[in-house]
Amino acid sequence: GWSSYDHKPKSKQPTENHRSIPAFAFQMFAYLALFALSATALPSVKHVPVRTRLNRLTKSPNVRSLKIKASENAVENSELREYQKDLEKKFVEKRIEMLEETQEDKKAASPVKVGGTAPMGPFWDPAGFTKEAETNQVRRYREAELVHGRLAMLGTAGMLLQEKFHPLFGGNFPGPAVYHFEEIQKMAPAFWYPVLLSIAIAELGRARLGWTPPSEALWGIQDEYEPGNLGFDPLGLYPSKDADQVNMKNKELNNGRLAMIAAAGMIAQELATGKKMF
Repeated sequence: GWSSYDHKPKSKQPTENHRSIPAFAFQMFAYLALFALSATALPSVKHVPVRTRLNRLTKSPNVRSLKIKASENAVENSELREYQKDLEKKFVEKRIEMLEETQEDKKAASPVKVGGTAPMGPFWDPAGFTKEAETNQVRRYREAELVHGRLAMLGTAGMLLQEKFHPLFGGNFPGPAVYHFEEIQKMAPAFWYPVLLSIAIAELGRARLGWTPPSEALWGIQDEYEPGNLGFDPLGLYPSKDADQVNMKNKELNNGRLAMIAAAGMIAQELATGKKMF
């Protein structure tokens, strides 16, 4: 019942969660005061634009020194490039001058004074064999041209003659002239030995006359030797005047060139057809 229930109000004891209002207000005031003091003690930070900060950075001493060094390096690099361009220009000019001098030497050399006739001009070299060749090498080319031209003239005349007239060995040489070498070898195998010996003696004499010894220079021609001039003129046909000499040399070169082309054509024709030319 209600009489037995002791209903007395309990007194409320102050705890940590139940502080008094004055104490809480004092604590908040202390916090605000501390915050105000810390805010006044800190320096004020203003918003600085990015361009302004970059300008300040570029005006700093370190950046200025770096700029100075970079400009100095750029100047040095530009000077180096200009110096390199000057060297390259001088090298090209010197190379052109050397080539011009080489061409002048070639034109002044004795082999080039002859052989250049119309319509090819004074110095006709479409394949460029003498473009960068030395003078001695050009003279060697002229010597080879003369020798092969003379052999071609004799060879073409011999091929035309021996197909119609061949009295040696009974004249029994049928077929084209290109096979006569084999026919003679079958009939007289020892015939070509003295022929080859005579050719070797003639070539040795020509080499001793105009070519330098192999111990001094390999494939070199003596400076005082005129290519093709072996001093062999039993009929006395070589003229005494310079203009006539150049004219005769040009005729010999042109006929020799034509004979080389003709000999190649004649041999190719007989090998292809297996028949005589006439």
